[in-house]
Formats: sequence, C-alpha cells, structure tokens
Amino acid sequence: MAATTISIEQDQFCCSVCLEVLTDPVTIPCGHSYCLDCIEDYWNRPKQKGQYSCPQCRQVFNPRPLLSRNTVLGEVVEKFQQTGFQDAAQHQPTKPGDVKCSVCTRRKSKAVKSCLVCSESYCGTHLRLHEEHFHGKAHKLIPAALDQLREKLCPQHDKLLRGYCRTDQQGVCSQCVKDRHKSHDVVAAEDERAAQQKKLQESSLKSVQKLKDSERELRYIVRYIKHSTEAVVEESERIFSKLIRSIEKQSCEVKELIRVQERAAVSQAEELLEKIQKEITELRRSDAELEKLSHTEDHLHFLQKCKSLHFPAKTVAMPSTDTLQYMMYKSMRRALADLKDTLDETLERDYNRISDKVISLKETNSQNTSEKAKVKDTNIPYNSEPKTRADYLHYYHDIILDPNTANPYLCFSDSRRGVTTIAEPQSYPDHPDRFTSWAQVLCRAGMAGRCYWEVEWTGNGGVSIGICYKNMSRSGGGSDSKLGHNSKSWSLDCSYSVCSFQHNKQSATVAAPCCNRIGVYLDFRGGILSFYNISDTMVLLHKVKTSFTQPVYPGFWVGLGSTLKLVSI
Repeated sequence: MAATTISIEQDQFCCSVCLEVLTDPVTIPCGHSYCLDCIEDYWNRPKQKGQYSCPQCRQVFNPRPLLSRNTVLGEVVEKFQQTGFQDAAQHQPTKPGDVKCSVCTRRKSKAVKSCLVCSESYCGTHLRLHEEHFHGKAHKLIPAALDQLREKLCPQHDKLLRGYCRTDQQGVCSQCVKDRHKSHDVVAAEDERAAQQKKLQESSLKSVQKLKDSERELRYIVRYIKHSTEAVVEESERIFSKLIRSIEKQSCEVKELIRVQERAAVSQAEELLEKIQKEITELRRSDAELEKLSHTEDHLHFLQKCKSLHFPAKTVAMPSTDTLQYMMYKSMRRALADLKDTLDETLERDYNRISDKVISLKETNSQNTSEKAKVKDTNIPYNSEPKTRADYLHYYHDIILDPNTANPYLCFSDSRRGVTTIAEPQSYPDHPDRFTSWAQVLCRAGMAGRCYWEVEWTGNGGVSIGICYKNMSRSGGGSDSKLGHNSKSWSLDCSYSVCSFQHNKQSATVAAPCCNRIGVYLDFRGGILSFYNISDTMVLLHKVKTSFTQPVYPGFWVGLGSTLKLVSI
C-alpha cells in the first residue's frame, strides 16, 4: 500500500500565546490547543476576573476547565520537531531599545503597535488577535516606541495619562487624580486639547484682524496726510500767486517746509506699516504651525507644543493727525495773509514764525503719539465726535468765497462773505472754474481734516449748502454741475417749506424744518458730513457717512431773491 504524504506547516503546531512550537500541549473545550504553561499563565492574569476565555475565539468557560496533556498531539509535535522544520522567522528578534510584546510569554517578539486603551504592546500575531477581539471598538493604536510610550504613561503609576490637570498644567493618570491632584481642576486630555485649540484659533483670528485693521488705518493715514498737504499747498499757492516777485523765494521755502513735514509724517506711518506687515508675516507662520499642529492625534504633544505659539494682542499706536490741519489752515494761512500785506523785512520775520510753528507742531504730534502708546496698549479709536457747540467751534474754519467760481448772476457783499442772486448778470472775467448755468459758488480752500463752519440765509428762493470735489463739472445745466446731484458733491437744500439732503441724484427728506442758521461739520478722515440747525441749541438735521477720496470745497447754490452769508465767529 502506497504511503500517504501530508503537508504540514509549522504554524499548525505553534501556540498562539507564545508563538512557538507547542510544549506540553493541552486542548481546551473549544478545541484550540496551547502550551500548558501559556494557558495557565493567561488564565492567571488579573484581567480574567473569574471568566476564563480562549485567547483565540474568546469563548468563556466557567468554572475553569481542568487541563491535561494531549498525548496524541504531543507525539505529533515531537515528530514534527524531529524533522528540523523550525521556522525562526516566526519571531522578530528584539534589539536593545525595542518595545517587546506584552502578551508573548516565552521568547518576547518585537512589538509593532501599542494600544493606549489596553496599555499594552503587541507583535504582529497578537495584534491580529487584539483587532479581532476588539473589532469595532475605539481602541487607539500607535506605533510601538519606547519614547512615545513613556510620554503616554505616568512615570509614578505606570498608567495611561488620560487626564489633564489645569491647576498644574500637566498630564495625569487615574491614580494621580485620586492622590496629588485630588482637589485640582482635572479634565480629559482630549477636552483640554479641544479647548486650547479653539482658544488659539480664536486668538489667531483676532490677532490677524487687529493687524489688518491697523494696516488699513495706516494706509488711510498716509492718504489723509497727502490730501491734507495737497489742500494746504493749493491754498499757499493761491496766496503766493498774488504776492510780488520779491517773496517768491520765501514761497518756495514754505512749500518745501510743508513737503518735508509730509515726508516725515508719511515716513513715520510707513515705518509702522512695515512693522505691521512683518508682524503679519510672523503671525502667519505661527498660524501655519498651529494648523500643522491641529492635525496631530497626540493630545499631549499638542498641549506641550501649543505653549510655544504666540498670537500677540498688542496693537500699534496710531500716529496723531488732528494737529495737521490746524497748522495748515490756521497758523500758516494767517501768517501767509500777513505776508501778503507787509513789506519785505516783515516777510522774513513771519516766515521764521511759520517755520517755528511747523516744527513745534511736529514735536507735539510725536509726543502725543508716544503718550498714547504708554497710556493704553489697545486700539485707540479716532477721537469721538464733538458733543456741544463749543466742541464744534474748536474746529471752526474762517472760509472765504472764491469769485473765480461764482456764477455771473451772483453778487458779492461783505468782503466776499455774502452772496445774493440777482436778475442781471455781472461782468466777471472768463475762468475755467466758473459755474456757467447754476447760481453756485465755491470757497477758495480745499479741506481735508476736521472742519466746522456756519452760514445764515434769507429769502424765498431757498439755498443749497454743501461740499464738492474740485473736479466737479462747472459748465452746462445738467446734474453733473449741480451741487448734490452727482457722485462728486453733497448738499442740504433749504427752504421755508421743506428741507432735503441730496447726493448722486438721490434725495432724503429731512423731517425738521431748516432755520436761518445752519452749521456744517466735516470729518474728512472719518468720512462724516453733518448739518445742524443753530439757535439756542444745536439740532442735527442730517448726517451722512461716506469715504472721501480727495479734498473737498464748501459750495453753495443761492435761489433768486435769496441771500447767503458766511458767519464769522
């Protein structure tokens, strides 16, 4: 009779606990076989708690089965061992520093994964058994590494660090909570990580927004300084053009002085702008680091690394610009008017006085900026609006009408402070700035700061009180050249019967009737234009919020039979 050949693999005779060839094999009631010592050690573990299960199929036996050597299987194993088919490849030999399998009982294999829930490490074979047993359950596996395991375990109790002590700012295990951290504020590490991550992300967003707001404000300040300078340079040129040739040198020096201060002010703002941009770059780097860190699954690693992230809440103190327009429109304009009416020897003295005032205002501006930075380290809002008439008069400007812009049917009085519409045209010379169709006139100087002025009007024809850009059309009878009826002008139309605000072909009726004295407040930087009834009290008629892109000029339309007068205070 021919012999039958049976193919036998070594793993058929290996114990699934120690992963070696069976020694003193025993077979438990479910049919699986193990080394006698291996199954005894397995059932003696505290985790069994009186429930004795099969390491492979997890069938539970109670009471504990009696174990005896499987003689037949033992003889087969002995014959198999005699054939010499020992497979050393079943084990991955461990090296110094490797993590050993926690389940292997004899020859320890190298662990490939560690379970943070079970607090044990597993070789490849025992890892498969672990996954089969806990399939569908949230057991967190990480690569087996001594350093990583050491970070996850409490150095005192050798237990998993699942909590976080907010009082001591460190990870804690369940035993730590009962001992040294008993009365402390302890939360789950996962919850603390989520809270810290949310807090850092919110800080990042706030820091970015504050820096962007500061950057936008600085860019606006640069434009504001240039607009203010443009307005005062235009006014100085208008006055210097009427002076004799002997003061041309002084005129150039005054303009240069203004430009120097402009460059200094712009340079100061641009330096702050550069600083803001550098901080934004650094903040983006920290934000990218936070984004990278937010993807890690290691809560403690996140909590340890996030301490190095910094999102500054400190804001940049804005340079003060309130004093700029006063130097432009008050000190310098008054001094230049004196220059116009004095002799050559007086011109030199007044020029020196102007120069001293400009330098003094620059020093005051720098000192105010420094003091603001010391007082408060947050965003300092632009000064609030005036509250009383005395506050508004602090910004009062003594404006004068420009005859080169007046319509021929307008007649001046009171040294060009009053104007009336008449039936017969005046013989004004031709000028490109003159209104040809509408009975309108502008003031001489453009404005780019905080300004306040008042006008009085009488007559049944009504008046319009407003502002416009210099490039508003002056010719023709269309809306492009009508005050308040285009995108380049704003006006309050006043009459005894109705009052309305006009801008860009849109009209808004004002509920309160206009009295004969109207106050106008302009905040160029804040983009605010307000109109007030002036009597015993100030009553707001209309307020508009917009964004001015260039200096504006006070302008007026006067109806037939009406008179308008600029109030001198």
